[in-house]
Amino acid sequence: MVIRTHCLAHAPMALLTLVATYALATPCSAGEPAVFSPPPTQGGALGPRGHFVQSDGAALYRAICQACHMPDARGARGAGMYPALAANPKLASAAFPALTVLQGRRGMPAFGDSLSDEQVAEVVNYVRSHFANNFADSITPVVVARLRASSEGSR
Repeated sequence: MVIRTHCLAHAPMALLTLVATYALATPCSAGEPAVFSPPPTQGGALGPRGHFVQSDGAALYRAICQACHMPDARGARGAGMYPALAANPKLASAAFPALTVLQGRRGMPAFGDSLSDEQVAEVVNYVRSHFANNFADSITPVVVARLRASSEGSR
C-alpha cells in the first residue's frame, strides 16, 4: 500500500487515524497474521448521540481544546494560527467564548452539536478561571441555552 503524505496534509484527523489503524493491522507479508489495535481513546470520546462524554471543564479542555490551543493555552502557529487563550482579555465577556464554542470562529470548528449547555458552560468557565485568566463571573447552562437559541435563530 502506498500512501502519499502530501495528499493527507489536509485530511481530517479521524481519516488519518483510520488509515493508520488499517496500515498497522495489515500484515507485511502473506504469512503474518493481522494484528488489530484500536486507536487510542485519550482524546475526546463521544457518547451515543455524538456528544463528548467528559463533563468537567478541565477534562473537556484536555479532550478538545488543547490539541490546538496547547496544554498551557498559549496557542500555536504553524500549519494554522491557534490563538492564545491564556491571559486573554477577549474572554472578559463569558458570552464571547461561549458563542465561539457553539458556533466556531474563523478556522475553529463549531462544537454546538457535540456539547451540551452544561459542557459549554464548564469549559468556558474553566478557561476563564485558569491560564492566567482571573474572571470572577461565570456563565451558567441557562445562559448558554439562551445564546444557543439566539444564535440558531439568526442563521
